[in-house]
Amino acid sequence: MRNLFFILFGLLCFALKAGAVDWMRAERFSADSLARHLKGKQLYPCWIKNSHHFYYSIKRADKICYYLVDARDGSKKEMIQDNEDFIRQYVRITGDSSLLGKEFQMHGYQFRNNDFSRFYLEKKGKTLLYDMKTGILSETAALPKEKSRKIRKEDQHSKDSLYTMMGCGYNLFVRCNKTGQVKQITFDGKKDASYTHRNIKDTLISNAKGFWLGQRYIHLMNDMSEVEEISLVRSLNKIRPTTHTFKMPMPGDAGVRRYRIFWYNAESGESKYLPIEKYPDQVVNMDYSRSEEALYITRRSRKGDKIDLCRINVKEGSVLELISETCEPHINLTLFNYRILESGKYFIWWSERTGRGNYYLYNKDGKLLNRITQGEHLVAGNILSIDSVKREIVFVAYGNEAGIDPYYSFFYKAGLDGKRQVLLTPGNANHELSFSEDRKYAIDRYSRMDQLPAIRVISIDNPKKTFEIEKTEANELRAAGWQAPVLLKVKAADKTTDLYGLMYLPSNLDKTKKYPVICNVYPGPQDDQIPRSFMLDDNGNQSLAELGFIVVNVASRGSSPLRGRDFYCFGYGNLRDYPLADNKYVIEKLAEAHPYMDLNRVGIYGHSGGAFQTVAAMLTYPDFYRVGIAASGNHDNNMYIQWWGESFHGLSEQFDKETGKTSFSVQIPTNMELAGRLKGKLLLITGDEDKNVPPSSTYRLADALIHSGKRFDMFVFPGRGHDLVCPYYQNLIRYYFVENLIRPSEQHIDIINHR
Repeated sequence: MRNLFFILFGLLCFALKAGAVDWMRAERFSADSLARHLKGKQLYPCWIKNSHHFYYSIKRADKICYYLVDARDGSKKEMIQDNEDFIRQYVRITGDSSLLGKEFQMHGYQFRNNDFSRFYLEKKGKTLLYDMKTGILSETAALPKEKSRKIRKEDQHSKDSLYTMMGCGYNLFVRCNKTGQVKQITFDGKKDASYTHRNIKDTLISNAKGFWLGQRYIHLMNDMSEVEEISLVRSLNKIRPTTHTFKMPMPGDAGVRRYRIFWYNAESGESKYLPIEKYPDQVVNMDYSRSEEALYITRRSRKGDKIDLCRINVKEGSVLELISETCEPHINLTLFNYRILESGKYFIWWSERTGRGNYYLYNKDGKLLNRITQGEHLVAGNILSIDSVKREIVFVAYGNEAGIDPYYSFFYKAGLDGKRQVLLTPGNANHELSFSEDRKYAIDRYSRMDQLPAIRVISIDNPKKTFEIEKTEANELRAAGWQAPVLLKVKAADKTTDLYGLMYLPSNLDKTKKYPVICNVYPGPQDDQIPRSFMLDDNGNQSLAELGFIVVNVASRGSSPLRGRDFYCFGYGNLRDYPLADNKYVIEKLAEAHPYMDLNRVGIYGHSGGAFQTVAAMLTYPDFYRVGIAASGNHDNNMYIQWWGESFHGLSEQFDKETGKTSFSVQIPTNMELAGRLKGKLLLITGDEDKNVPPSSTYRLADALIHSGKRFDMFVFPGRGHDLVCPYYQNLIRYYFVENLIRPSEQHIDIINHR
C-alpha cells in the first residue's frame, strides 16, 4: 500500500512538472519589465526653435548624456560637462535636493538668440543659466515670456463689425450693430439638427455655430435627427445603474447623417441652403482653407465609390464642381487626401486610378496638369511639407523600395511637375521624419521590430548630405533575455501574394519539442495593426510565447490600405470570411518549415475586428483552431459602424422612379450564422460600456451559441469601453491558452447532448 502511495505521488509530481508554466518568466519578458533596460536609451530628439539645432539625451553606462547637434554638419557636443557638479550647483542655487543620489535627468532646455554655448532652465521659480564652456551654472534674470498663441475661435462678428451672429434655442439671430436690431434668420433648427452649440433661452453670441467670411455667414449643418439611438447600461454608476444613449447609424439604415450648408448674405438679408446635393445620403466635409472669395468642400457618395472637390463662391453662394473621382469598389478612405495651393490656384489630389495611390496636380479650373508622385509599386501617403517657392512636396510612401517590406514608411521629395523625385530616407527600416522649423533639415528616426531605433540628419535640399547621429545600444536589453521576433515573408493561400508579419518564439526554444501555436489576428481593412517600428512585447505576444507557445501575427490579403486597391479591396463583398484561408494556410506552411509547431494545438485570438475574425475562423475551420479568445468583437457587422460595413462589404442601391428616392440595403454575413459549428474552447470578452463595438454584438453571439447548445466561456469587464488592456485582461488571455492548449482537459462542447 505504501509503495502504491509513492508511485501515485511520483506520477502526480511528474504530471505537475510536465504541465508546469513559469508565470514569472512571462512577466520578465513583458514590455513593462523590459522597458527598464532601455530607460534613458530611447532616442527622442527635440528641435530648438528658430534654429537648425536639436538636442537629445541617451544613457551611457551609468551616465545620462545630453547632446546638442548642429544639423548643418552633423556635429554634436555634450551640453553638460559634469553631471554631479551640475547637480551640486543646482542644489546650491535652488535649494532643491531631490536630484541628489539619483540618476540625473533634466528637461526644458532653452536657447536664446542662436547662442549655442549656453542654455537656460526655469526651475523652482528661478531662471538658471549654464555655460557649456566653463561648466558654471548661475542664476540670471527671468527670460521674457513668449506670447502665447491663442486658439482661434470662430468669430461671430462680420469683418467690418457691422453684424453679429447670435444663437438662441436651435436657431440663428443676426444683430445689426448700427441699429441694434435683432432678427431671426433660421427657423428650422431642432434637436440633433441645430445651428447653435446649446439649446438655451438666451440669445448669445457664443452660441452661434458657424463663421463669417466678409459679410457672408456659413454654417455646415450635420443633421443627426433621423439617426436612430442605441443605449448602454452603466452598471457602476453610483447606486442605481443608468443608461447612456447616443446616436449611431448602422449599415443599411434609412436614417443617416445629412449635410447642408446654410449661407447668409448680411448685406441683402438673403439666406439659403447651397446647392451641394449630388449623391443620395452623401458625406460632406469642409476644408479649413477659406477666404471671402472661396470655400472648398468634398462630397462623397454613400457607397464610397465617388468623391468630388467643389469650390463655393462665397459672395454669390454658388457651387462649382472642380474634380470628380470614381474608384470602384470604393475609395481608399484611409489614404485619400488633397491640398489647396496658392489660394486655389492649384490643387494636389490623391487618386488610386492606376491601382495604386498617387498625387496629381490640377489647376484652378479642375484641369489635370500632371502626375506628381512616381513609381510602379509606390503608394503615396500623407504630405508632410509643401514648398510653394521651389514647387515641391515631401511625402511618405510605401512599397517603392525593391526587396523591402512594403509596409515600411519611406519619405520622398518630388517636384510638383512630376520630376526630380528623390528618396530622403534610405535603409531597410521603418522611418519617421521630423522637420526643423524652416523645414530645411529633418531628423530620420528609423527602426524595425528586430532593430532598435537610430537617428540621422538629412538635408532636404541636398538629400545625399546625411549624418548618422546615434544608435540605440541593446546590450543591456539582450542581457535581460530580450530577443527580436522573427520577421516573416510568406505566401497567401493563392500561393502568389506575399504576406508579411511576425513570429514570436520562446527564448528557451527547444526544437526537439512540440509547441502549441497561437495566431494573433486583425483583419483590417483600414489598418492591419502589425508594428513595423521597434517596440517591446507587441500586444504581449513575446511574453505569451515565453509560456511555451509559438505566436504568429501575419497580415492577410485585404488587411491594409498601404498596398494598392486590389490588395485593400480583397475582402469586398466578403467581409466575414476574406482573411480566414490566408491565416490557416500560413500556419500550415510555417509548420512545414518549423516542425516544432504543433498543428494539433492551434489557438487564435484578437480584439475588435480581430475578435470577429477569431470566431469566424474557429467556426469555419472547427477542426483546426482548438482554442479562441475574442474580445470586443463586431460579430454582427450589420449593427456596427455604418461607413465601415458599407464601404468594406458593399451596398445595394435602389432607385424608386415613382418617389424619386434612393434607398440602400446591405446584408453582411455574421458569426451567429455559423454558431452551430463550434467544436473548440471559446472565450468571449466584452466591456459593457463599449461605444465603438457595443456589447450587444457579443451578447447576440452568446445567444446564438446557447441556442445551438454550445458550451463556451464569457467574461464581461464592468464599466470598460472598447480598450480592455490591463494586467487582468492580459493574464486572462494567458491563463485561457495555458489551461486549454498546454494543460487541456476533456470537456463536452455540446452542453445539451453531453458530447
